[in-house]
Amino acid sequence: MLSQFSEETLSRMKECGAVAVLVIDDVENAVPLAKTLLEGGIGAMELTLRTPVALEALTRVRKEVPEMMAGVGTILTPQQVRAVAEANADFGVAPGINESVVLAAQEEKLPFAPGIMTPSEIEKAVQLGCRELKLFPAEPLGGMKYLKSIAAPYNHLELRYLPLGGLSLENIDVYVQSSLTLALGGSWIAPRNLIQQKDWETIFQNAQKTRQKIDLLRNPIKE
Repeated sequence: MLSQFSEETLSRMKECGAVAVLVIDDVENAVPLAKTLLEGGIGAMELTLRTPVALEALTRVRKEVPEMMAGVGTILTPQQVRAVAEANADFGVAPGINESVVLAAQEEKLPFAPGIMTPSEIEKAVQLGCRELKLFPAEPLGGMKYLKSIAAPYNHLELRYLPLGGLSLENIDVYVQSSLTLALGGSWIAPRNLIQQKDWETIFQNAQKTRQKIDLLRNPIKE
């Protein structure tokens, strides 16, 4: 079963381990935010389509911070898929699974991960040719224990998941250490209020702590 994500995109996302999930209200914050995340060790971001400036923010990041892997989330319509693809996003993500959106992403050759929360939705995603799936909302559903349970019948398909919802620096351990996880959706790294306040120092610290914890979980120090 072939991935719709390129090997390079998958490798970069896996290596990063966390995708900063962002809500940007002021487009002027996009570039300094991207630079701050990179300095803190987080090289992947998801700009959610929850504000009117999201696509312009993506365009600026792609132009001025090309080393940042920049994708778009909360894609709900085929029209948004086309706009996201035209803006040259690295990938697209949705909170749920909508067949027309998945097909539009395939038509535009936009690497796309639909949201799932049940075995039936996993099967629908697989039927549509998706291999990377977003688990949302991860923690309210039951966290890693829940994901392992619903993923078990499909393990032979080598599906990979992007858990998002309720994750924090305090509870990511089991997600990072699971082979089911492609990368975490990190909404805790740069919350909307910190971006609005231009609190780059706190965002830098959040990114750095996330980077350090992921690296330590992957390569524990042996005494």
